[in-house]
Amino acid sequence: MNRLPRGVTAALLGLSLALLGSGTTNAAPAPAGTAEHVRLELPRPTGPLPVGRDTLHLVDAGRADPWVPQAGARELMVSLYYPARGGHGRTAPYMTTGEARAFLEDRELTEAVSARTLSGTRTHARAGAPPVRGRFPLVVLSPGFTVNRSTLTLLAEDLASRGYVVAAVDHAYESVGTAFPGGRLLTCAACEKAPLTGYANVARGRAQDVSFLLDRLTDRREPAWRHAGLIDRKRIGMAGHSIGGATAVPAMAGDHRIRAGADLDGGLFGLVPDDGLDGRPFLLIGADGDEQDSWTEGWPRLDGWKRWLTVAGSGHFTFTDVPVLGEQLGLLPPEEPLSGARSQQITRAYVGAFFDLHLKGTAQPLLDGPSAEHPEVGFRR
Repeated sequence: MNRLPRGVTAALLGLSLALLGSGTTNAAPAPAGTAEHVRLELPRPTGPLPVGRDTLHLVDAGRADPWVPQAGARELMVSLYYPARGGHGRTAPYMTTGEARAFLEDRELTEAVSARTLSGTRTHARAGAPPVRGRFPLVVLSPGFTVNRSTLTLLAEDLASRGYVVAAVDHAYESVGTAFPGGRLLTCAACEKAPLTGYANVARGRAQDVSFLLDRLTDRREPAWRHAGLIDRKRIGMAGHSIGGATAVPAMAGDHRIRAGADLDGGLFGLVPDDGLDGRPFLLIGADGDEQDSWTEGWPRLDGWKRWLTVAGSGHFTFTDVPVLGEQLGLLPPEEPLSGARSQQITRAYVGAFFDLHLKGTAQPLLDGPSAEHPEVGFRR
């Protein structure tokens, strides 16, 4: 559903959040004002390690922004999640109030829920927590077109709790609202231009962002992050939702530091090279919908370990935080009957298993075939 990011996809996102005051749902509409009394919360990570979070602002002085050249150099906002020491302290904010307001305004949901309620979603990572000792694989996460990196928080926190460093990236001018330093809220200039230039170009541009990010995180002399010593440079993977998942393909094709990639319901747009990805592993997991044609076309050229998984009852945003938040508000759309609880359990289980297998070398029977524990997940051959 990358093809219509501000039409069909935006509508599905609004439905999945279950914040609309009208429409047919599984439950009766909540009374006016009810949403204001809900304290939204992400599920606890499944791993044994506490999680810390830092935020980075990166500027690629060697490249002008592709959407707003007059703005100057390409900019990124990055949330770094990492295994931390135990202890108490404030959890990191889900998103800023300005980001939440932009999100809700774009989907005409401001009368159903406040920006304060959405931005106040409780997370489990502690801001600036001291890290544990050790070196860990790095996984880069890229969000769907028009949405903030915050929508991948539950996956990011879970991977970090299982012994990964996770870098969730916002790409400038590609969401309806991302906070940047200096009180700036950058909006989606790409939303008007991308349909004209092609969404494959969005993925290719993001792939350049990812390589720049890896350069800055793994620089031996002056790394951009104070805890860069946690990163094992030889074990790097990438995953993303929608166009962020598609980005894993050109990112891997252009940067051999990325050893494994996962696409969460993102159309491939003909991005898989004719000569493949040099045998590196790739996971496709998604709804049984529009993306499947492009997956059929790209599948033969994926030349390493690969899996194509479909999740019954899912929708385009199943693999994000969206259905979890919607379920807490008591409303989910009937065309996506998979519950928020099952959505996050499946996403975390299969994405985690994929990286445990290919970045940690731990056997994962879950990826060998259908599982009684997850009957919704089908294996395409």
